Order: sequence, then structure tokens, then C-alpha cells
Amino acid sequence: MIIVSDTSPINGLVIVGYLLLLQQLYERVLIPPAVADELRRGGEDNSRIIDALSLDWIEVYQPSDYQLIETLQTEYNLDRGESEAIALALELNAEELLIDERLGRRQAVRLGLSITGLLGILLVAKRRGLVREIRPIIDNLIEQASFRVSDSLYIEVLAAASETSD
Repeated sequence: MIIVSDTSPINGLVIVGYLLLLQQLYERVLIPPAVADELRRGGEDNSRIIDALSLDWIEVYQPSDYQLIETLQTEYNLDRGESEAIALALELNAEELLIDERLGRRQAVRLGLSITGLLGILLVAKRRGLVREIRPIIDNLIEQASFRVSDSLYIEVLAAASETSD
């Protein structure tokens, strides 16, 4: 199974202490160099983020479709990490691209990629019995990682997990 990740799923899960969910769900996760760079920059405030880059199941791969990367950045206003992650997922025919940002998700779907975000990862983890509840994790993501989620999506995800939002 080939899984490619953008920055936010790894960053968020590191901050709330649930990074190993990615390994438990996917065994290995591929990231492009721009995502590794973004994680390193984020690690200036949290060394656990940089430590994630030394894990043997997170591997850095260089995408080769520089034209697509450039197009995604200039025409669709995506950042370098999102652009490289999308290009890498397409090149490797990834089963899933882990991405949260709305613009990046839109372009990934437009290009035919299957996507999952942090909330989807948590739902799968709960369904597989890897976590008992996702609400505390989501609340920690919001508080500690500045993760943004609308009230309606928050309620929808908790309902999908058979949890309450009150």
C-alpha cells in the first residue's frame, strides 16, 4: 500500500501524541522533500516533529513532475508541500493522499486521487479499535495544533464515530 502525506496530518498527530496511528494504519508513509522541510521548520518549536523524520517508516521521496508542481503552485495557489505531495501521489499511483487543506484537497480530487484528512484518519483508527474515542483527540488538535474544523464538520465526524458533541 502506497500512502503519501502532506505536512498537516503528520504535524497534527505528532503534536497530540498520536503519530503512531499512521504506522498502525498504513505501515509506511511517503513524503516529498518540501513536506520534510515544512516539518523541520515546524520542529523548531517542537523537537518531536523533527524526530518524526528519523522514523524508518516515514520515507522521503522526490517527485519528478516539476511541471505539475509548478502549475499547482502558480495556477492553483498551492504551497510547495501540497504541490509535491500531490505530484508524488500521482507518480506513485498512491492508494491515498493524506491532506487537510481545502485547496489542496480540491486539486487532488480533480486529478483523480483518493484523499483522507486527519479527521478521516481518526475515524478509521476508531473503527479498527486503535483508539477508544476521537473527540478528545480532535479537541486537542484544535487546542494544541491550531487545527481548524467547522462546527458542522465536528458534529458530523463525532456522529460518524458514534460519539456526542455536547
